[in-house]
Amino acid sequence: MKAASLRELKSELMHAQKEDLLSLCLQLAKFKKENKELLTYLLFEANDQDSFVFAIQQEIDDQFEAINTKSYFYMKKTIRKVLKGVKTNIRYAKNKETEVVLLLYFCEKLQALRPSIQYNVLLRNLYYRELVSIEKKISALHEDLQHDFKIELEELQTL
Repeated sequence: MKAASLRELKSELMHAQKEDLLSLCLQLAKFKKENKELLTYLLFEANDQDSFVFAIQQEIDDQFEAINTKSYFYMKKTIRKVLKGVKTNIRYAKNKETEVVLLLYFCEKLQALRPSIQYNVLLRNLYYRELVSIEKKISALHEDLQHDFKIELEELQTL
């Protein structure tokens, strides 16, 4: 089945009844976990970005606590999983400041991880790629925020 374009979907939704829209949203939530997570964010967490960021930071802490540090192989798998979750939550928020805060926090946790990521090329490259990404994202923010975030970024670049 070929999916309709976004424009076609939008025009169809404009003409739908309120009850139909509600049932469509519930069907989307039942169909895929990401849809349910997005609806949860939009309905309950979008109004309070600070608590959303704090909750995601707690989630990152928990995931870093659970990392198997006996082997770099298992560390890489878990770290990539954590980063994927962080980026998914960033995609929900669509807020540049939230994105930078969460990525900086992820990099802080990654830098503090023991055994050090310096001894593994893939983890070190992942870390530096994220720092470059953060630097680009910071340049799109307001000047005051740029200054604050650049200071944090410089601290992370001294690994």
